[in-house]
Amino acid sequence: MISSVRGEVLAIHLDHAVIEVGGVGLAVRTTPATLAELHRGEQARLWTTLVVREDSLTLFGFATAPGKELFELVQSVSGVGPKIALALLAVLDPDDLRRALSTGDTAALCRAPGIGKKGAERLVLELKDKVGTAGSSATPVNGGRGPANGSAGGTAWQPQVTEALIGLGFTVRQADDAVAAVVATDDDAVAAGDVGVLLRRSLALLGRTK
Repeated sequence: MISSVRGEVLAIHLDHAVIEVGGVGLAVRTTPATLAELHRGEQARLWTTLVVREDSLTLFGFATAPGKELFELVQSVSGVGPKIALALLAVLDPDDLRRALSTGDTAALCRAPGIGKKGAERLVLELKDKVGTAGSSATPVNGGRGPANGSAGGTAWQPQVTEALIGLGFTVRQADDAVAAVVATDDDAVAAGDVGVLLRRSLALLGRTK
C-alpha cells in the first residue's frame, strides 16, 4: 500500500498531478481544490490510497490525512466506489463531508454527482456514527500559496473545465450551464483563465442548483 508520496510536481492536469518519487513519475488523481494548491517544479506531499482493479492500479491523493480517511470510509458503503468518493470530496471538503454525514444533511451529500437521495440516506445510515465530529483538517500542500493551474487566457479554459466536470459525473448540459454562468460573471478570475479557481466555482454553482 502506498500511504503517501512526496516529491517534485512534474505536471498538473485537470484530474491528476504527476509527482516524481525516486525518479519515477506517479500519476495521482485528486480533487480540484488540491490541484489548485500544487505548483509545478515545487515539492508536495499527498496522503494516498491505491485502488487495485483487475485491469488498473489507480493512485488517489489528498492534501490531508482526514481527506484520505474519508475517501476510504465512504467506499465501505455498498454502491460507492472511488469515483463517487472522489466526487464527494470534490464538492465537500473533509470537514463539510464529515458534518453532513454526522448530522444527516442529505441535501449536502446530493450535491455530489452520482449521489441521489437514497444513496445519501444510505451513507448517513451507515456512517453517521463512524465519522466523528468536524474539526480543522486543512493542511496546505505547498505552503499556502495561491492556485497553481496557471492562466489559460481568455475563454480557452472553458472546454477544460467542462471536460473535468463531465469526468466528475455531471451531464454535458449541467457542465455547459455551469461554465456559461461562470463566464457571465466577467471578473478577474475569468479574464485570467485560472482553471483551478474556475473549476471550483463551477462545482459550487452545480452544488447549489442540483
